[in-house]
Amino acid sequence: MYSAYVHSPTLNEPGHLVAGLSHWKFGRFELYRVNPPLVRMVAALPVIAVGYEEDWSGFYEGPGARPVFSMGEDFVAANGERTFLLTMIARWACMPFSWLGAIVCYLWGRDLYGQQAGLVACFVWCFEPNILANASLYTADAHSAALGLAACYTFWKWLRQPTWTQAVITGVVLGVAELAKTTLILFYPLWPLIWLAYRWAEWAQMTTKRWLSEAAMLALRIAIGLYVVNLGYGFEGSFKPLGEFHFVSNLFTGKAAEHQQSDTPNPQSINRFQGTSLEHLPVPFPKNYLLGMDIQQNDFENYGRPFYLRGEWSQAGWWYYYLYAGAVKVPLGLLLLGAVGCFCPIALRTFGCKETSSPVARAQDTLTLLTPAVVVLCVVSLKTGINEHFRYVLPAFPFLFVWVGGGFQSFCKLAEKKADYQAPFAARSMAHLFSNIRLLCSLLLMWLAASSLWVYPHSLSYFNESIGGPIHGTKHLLGSNMDWGQDLRYVKSYIDQARLNVGPPFRFFFHNNSGGAKPAHLGLEQTALASDSRLVESVEGDVGAAYRFAVSTDVLFGVPKMDSSTQLVWYPLASLTQGERGEQVERIAYTAKVFTKNSGARPKRSLNEAAK
Repeated sequence: MYSAYVHSPTLNEPGHLVAGLSHWKFGRFELYRVNPPLVRMVAALPVIAVGYEEDWSGFYEGPGARPVFSMGEDFVAANGERTFLLTMIARWACMPFSWLGAIVCYLWGRDLYGQQAGLVACFVWCFEPNILANASLYTADAHSAALGLAACYTFWKWLRQPTWTQAVITGVVLGVAELAKTTLILFYPLWPLIWLAYRWAEWAQMTTKRWLSEAAMLALRIAIGLYVVNLGYGFEGSFKPLGEFHFVSNLFTGKAAEHQQSDTPNPQSINRFQGTSLEHLPVPFPKNYLLGMDIQQNDFENYGRPFYLRGEWSQAGWWYYYLYAGAVKVPLGLLLLGAVGCFCPIALRTFGCKETSSPVARAQDTLTLLTPAVVVLCVVSLKTGINEHFRYVLPAFPFLFVWVGGGFQSFCKLAEKKADYQAPFAARSMAHLFSNIRLLCSLLLMWLAASSLWVYPHSLSYFNESIGGPIHGTKHLLGSNMDWGQDLRYVKSYIDQARLNVGPPFRFFFHNNSGGAKPAHLGLEQTALASDSRLVESVEGDVGAAYRFAVSTDVLFGVPKMDSSTQLVWYPLASLTQGERGEQVERIAYTAKVFTKNSGARPKRSLNEAAK
């Protein structure tokens, strides 16, 4: 809640809020259709209650249309500095989703491994910086992770004790989770496969009647989930024939799109299903749910911007992007806890332990827990068309938290054993070993919490100690992994303080790919240069004058920006030498650096020359 208070709107949040407001006001779901509406509708409720200034003039519609980002800018411009208040209360409204994630982590860990496992899983959820950062926003990533975990937990409860009541509960929770994030549609084909794998170990006990009964429950669950999704959209365009849709992605059109996706209205669209046997098939999802999937797929195919990883830019992306991002953005204490958890089953087999914990987690239970995480990670990694946001894999996190808690519980139980090994000497030695490992795991948990709190409330910019922390994070990742426009309040406070002191004039260069809060909208117009187009002449033009300037990390490291002609525009301030750009004297949070340029001659190289 404190993080939600101190940080300015991130790049995507105004668009989410405008879309949520439009859902309530007009009962329509075109805006931000690439994600389902639940989280942003919850965020919009307190904003509606306190009132806001409207500006719907930027709306347009057509195949592939995405006016929501420019409408987000219009919203911030209309509400000015009051946007800070509206953003805070919208974020606070979504906090119960995060509380749900903590509770379900505890419940599943407790039921599967034991109470200590549940406490550890809950502890990790509450302190993991990527969860902290995204749970303080009203974007859907962390909140959908909580709902996805809740859905899978109720499904696992049904696997353990299949009843019609539990099937209904699971279906409702599944539908609510699907209303939070499109990624969770993976559960529909995944759950039947998990059910078959889970029952395989009980094949001898499974009768034909039981197979049919559980299959009927599974079908009911899916039907209820679909009903809840359609209900969330007010049944807008539900069961529309497949052949009547206008698609824009290669996947749904059947051939390469002849346009490059942008905010341009009415791009060319085709439907590969027209004239086929599937043309009249009713789609069981709302119209904008399917169109959102189509637009998101088009982004993967025709994104138009290069991606950054460890100082390298690429148009193609990397299959290992999220693995690398996890290695530098997940706390080392948590990564080591995961490694210890992998060691646990090896130790059990090696030293002949008779049991691990009570209740014993069977192989099929572990399969049910880890399969959703593995599938989400693999599917997201295969979508190399967008390698920008580590937050895309957050739905996989809580499953791993529960598994880590299980490893901790196992070592705690093993440390308490005295004579359950094959020999007395082994009993004493192994008990001593596992007691030390239990102490190590406790220290790793403390390390996790300390590492996260050291950076807090700037959790969005968190990087672990393996690369030197967030100060060096820009050498590895950019964008929403580091600087998502969240620190404008800190910049404003710094500039206001600088104006009170006697010193050189102050400049501020802020990069914005459109959609977020620009400095001029939030009271920085008198002290900041917010337009990227004036960056070159501003830095080069103050010949013979001393001045200071603050630069956001996206500008400093040359993040590309699409201009109105869809050409890539670069801001390669990092290419300048220290003498050309001045001396860094301070930083603001972890997303802006302050330089002082003394009076003197014109730089030897221009920014454009440095870029070449």
